Amino acid sequence: MKKRNERAYYKNGEERTQIDENLVIGRNAVRELLKGTRSVDKILVAKGEREGSITMLVAQAVSAKIPVVECEKQKLDMLSGGIVHQGIIAMAAAKEYVSVEDIVKIAEKRSEMPFILIADGVEDPHNLGAIIRVAEGCGAHGLIIPKRRAVGVTSVVEKASAGALEHLAIAKVTNIASAVEQLKKLGVWIYAAEAGGTPYYDVDFSGPCAIVVGSEGFGVSKLVRDISDFNVSIPMYGKVTSFNVACATSVIMCEAAKRHHIK
Repeated sequence: MKKRNERAYYKNGEERTQIDENLVIGRNAVRELLKGTRSVDKILVAKGEREGSITMLVAQAVSAKIPVVECEKQKLDMLSGGIVHQGIIAMAAAKEYVSVEDIVKIAEKRSEMPFILIADGVEDPHNLGAIIRVAEGCGAHGLIIPKRRAVGVTSVVEKASAGALEHLAIAKVTNIASAVEQLKKLGVWIYAAEAGGTPYYDVDFSGPCAIVVGSEGFGVSKLVRDISDFNVSIPMYGKVTSFNVACATSVIMCEAAKRHHIK
């Protein structure tokens, strides 16, 4: 098991630093953390004059009786593992995962039809962070991710989500296909985002729906595509044949949100 700051390596052999997954790094991420319900052990701020939003964040932390510790910038650099920390890092409790049923219950509590995003094997933490921000911004009730062969909720994901992670329920499941079948039994329609499907702007997302996006290299797995109710696509008119997964997710989710929330 890797310990905090133990060295690890990218596939090409380049050295990197393994950072603590419970660190919340940067001003936006810490701001949203303080708005949420996750418990915070303490907040580290760089020594010296406090400027801009850091002063406000420190005041909020003190008001919430969260310990604020001043430390050298070098320590923040080490803890963040190269992520831009903007002079502040929070040490928070681990993100609590929920169940698939919990996500559906969130929709019920809001008196809304389920609107769910499923990330089938996204491996890049920056992509997952962007996808989380898109899902939360579009009003999704939750995100479903797999336990294996995909990135989990790390500090990089938290930073890339710009704080949206604090406001979105996430279920981490053993098998995406099983989660899809479970949602279907609960009356949710499944839309797999893959090439060769119906253009997304011609699809009716108005009912209970879950949109599946796939991995950067292989897209949605064949099994999940086969058991999905619909296959939706983004028509491409230029030289490139597809969008980055985070970009594609934003296009489809924004359209789905518009259709889903039409009264």
